[in-house]
Amino acid sequence: MERVIELRVAEAGQRIDKYIAAEVPDLSRSLIQRLIREGLVTVNGAMTKASYRVKAGDEISIRVPPPEEMELVAEPIPLDIIYEDQDIIVVNKPAGMVVHPAYGHRSGTLVNAILAHCPELAGLDGTQRPGIVHRLDKDTSGLIIVAKNEAAKQSLQRQFKGREVRKVYLALVEGRLEPERGIIEAPIGRDPKRRKRMAVVPGGREARTEFRVLERFPAHTLVEVEPKTGRTHQVRVHFTFIGHPVAGDRVYGFRKQRLELERQFLHAQTLGFKLPSSGRYVEFTAELPEDLREILEGLKVSGV
Repeated sequence: MERVIELRVAEAGQRIDKYIAAEVPDLSRSLIQRLIREGLVTVNGAMTKASYRVKAGDEISIRVPPPEEMELVAEPIPLDIIYEDQDIIVVNKPAGMVVHPAYGHRSGTLVNAILAHCPELAGLDGTQRPGIVHRLDKDTSGLIIVAKNEAAKQSLQRQFKGREVRKVYLALVEGRLEPERGIIEAPIGRDPKRRKRMAVVPGGREARTEFRVLERFPAHTLVEVEPKTGRTHQVRVHFTFIGHPVAGDRVYGFRKQRLELERQFLHAQTLGFKLPSSGRYVEFTAELPEDLREILEGLKVSGV
């Protein structure tokens, strides 16, 4: 079924392809540009070009054709495998990699790479995301678990549902966060004004995030974050809610970024869970990737 998205511009200036990408994060920039070329994006009822700069009050309509059936293809993409046994694979996912194929991201995903490494996963659960039990955003780096069989998948799903999995992130947030430790408890649901985003809303699902300050800079704070619930975009939404959005976050952060970042400064550093095979609790850690380490070094040198 064709999907139709209607947007009304509040602030002028951005190219239309950039504007739509920010407003509808699940559409890639390349897909948006293709939809524009095919006449499926209109401004005030007229076809447009990707270079058009939006004006306040513009009414944008986007028609997204129904997704085609996608064949899962194994691709020999290098993987940073932290741990593997007969049941699971723990991968250190790089920023920029989508977890599973979807419209606009048919290849180059973690699932495509895993299938080349572990071909037997192709038949698991008959979905486009075999073995996937949790997700990381495209531009979030760090640890993710993939189940290699149905029993392991069910074990991990039970652990996630029972909040038995320990997840620790490193995040650089805007501003100086003053308390050394803190808890953010605020319900998360769909943003009523921007349906493709999440927000703290009355009646949303319970969400709890704990944090600890690691280092402060004049205009930023490095924090260790432990989400106790698993809501979509939880860390990003919660820190925006308290006025300290994740640095580099183009969706939930400041329109004008203080730092030149290619992606949000968010890294899934630690995962702790029970091995499906034995029930033994284990923890794995992934070091901060080079691009984020360079940002921290720059802050220490410049004092920004």
